[in-house]
Formats: sequence, C-alpha cells, structure tokens
Amino acid sequence: MPIPRVTLDSYATKYETVNIERRNGILQMTMHTNNRKVVWNTVAHEEMSDALRMAGLDSDNQVIIITGTGEAFIDEMDWDEISGGADRIAPGAHTGIEVIHFMMNHLNIEVPMIAAVNGPALIHADLALLCDVVLAADTAEFQDLPHFPSGLVPGDGVHILWPMLLGPSRGRYFLLTGQKLTAQQALSLGIVHELMPRQQLLARAWALAEEITTKPSAIVRYARWLLTQPLKRAMVNDLALGAGLETLGAIQYWPRSKPNA
Repeated sequence: MPIPRVTLDSYATKYETVNIERRNGILQMTMHTNNRKVVWNTVAHEEMSDALRMAGLDSDNQVIIITGTGEAFIDEMDWDEISGGADRIAPGAHTGIEVIHFMMNHLNIEVPMIAAVNGPALIHADLALLCDVVLAADTAEFQDLPHFPSGLVPGDGVHILWPMLLGPSRGRYFLLTGQKLTAQQALSLGIVHELMPRQQLLARAWALAEEITTKPSAIVRYARWLLTQPLKRAMVNDLALGAGLETLGAIQYWPRSKPNA
C-alpha cells in the first residue's frame, strides 16, 4: 500500500503556536503565543518539532523560512510549566528523547532553510542557526539561556552547534559563561549572514527564497543534502549523549532558581 502523500492542508492549521503559510513553494513558519511573541513551553517545543517533520515530508515545499512574532525570536520561557513543579521530575524527563527528534527533524528537511531572526534569540537559537541562511534584525541577540545559566547541562544539541559555529574554545566559553552576543558580534563571528532593520527582514528572506526557487529543484535539494551532512554526522555521534547527560543532571538537581535574562 502506498504511503499517503503529505500535503499542506494536513498541517497548515494544526498548531497553536506555529502559523504556517505558503506561496509559490515558499513555506513560512512563524512562532507565536496568542499571535504575540512566543513564550517557550512544552507545547511550543512539541509543535515546532512536529511542524518541522511535516514540512520536511511535504514535497511541494521548495524553501522554508522560520521566524518569530513581534520583537523577539524566542526570549522568554514558561519556567513553571517546563519544570512541572514538584510533581514532575525535570524538563529533561519530557524532552530528552524529543530533543533528538527536534534537531533531526530540522536537519532532515531536504530544501534550503532561511532564518529571519526578528529579535533576541536567547532560547533555542539553534532553530535559526541550523538554517542555511541566517538573517537578523539589528536588535537581535544570541544566548544559550536555558542550560548552564539555569543549572542544566548544555546537552540538547547546543554542545555540538555552538562549538562548530564559534570554534571549540570560544564555544565552550560561550556555553559555560552564558555569554550574550549582540547582533553585530554575531555578524562579525559569522553566525549571522546579514543584518537589517526588523521591518525589512521578511522581505529580504522572501527575496532570497524566491531566488533559490529559480534553480532546478533537484539541484536545490542535492545542495541542501550535501551542506547538512557535517551537522548530521555530528548530531548522530553526540546528540543522544548530550540529551542523556542533560536529563541525568536535571533529575538530580533541577529545578534551580530561574535565570536572570
């Protein structure tokens, strides 16, 4: 029996925290909470992971844009909901396996991805930085707030991604000190590829996406396959170990006090 083909109708309106639209093969995924900036919680985590999976299975997508709502990409987390209070062990108990799917659903997408970072990306900046093209508003900032600054092992893929982007020594410093990078610093370090006023961001993302769609579909997909192989290999090698150690540490010591943003 043939596997049913995934179509936009099957996931476009499926999510509470992700708005999805497509024009001429370009899919835009916009994170939100009640149509305002997203407040990261387990629902947002699970829905974004599933949205990435579905988008990757939809062969009509030619380019994917990821962005946030308002003045932030992701800069706020619902710590009480994530921790689950005293009745739940820790966030790692919920997301240890899910984070593996989260990262790999992103990298398994076979078409180019463009991040439009519309403001501070202090939580899951990896959603943007795993993309092939990273555009950012000049008000953007980058940090790994939820892990070591919050008493958690930086293990859900950030231990792989940041040292790859910054270099091994600087990446370790970044993760262990909770360093926050300005948009200009991120540009200088090669994390961000273009900076601009927030009002121009989506127009630029769509212009780049439209340019990519002028190339033959097979060439575009083969290029994405090739360029993501080093990240996939690194994730296959070390993502499960990081998720496991984060979960183990969380079971023993979490929740700690909420971090200072």
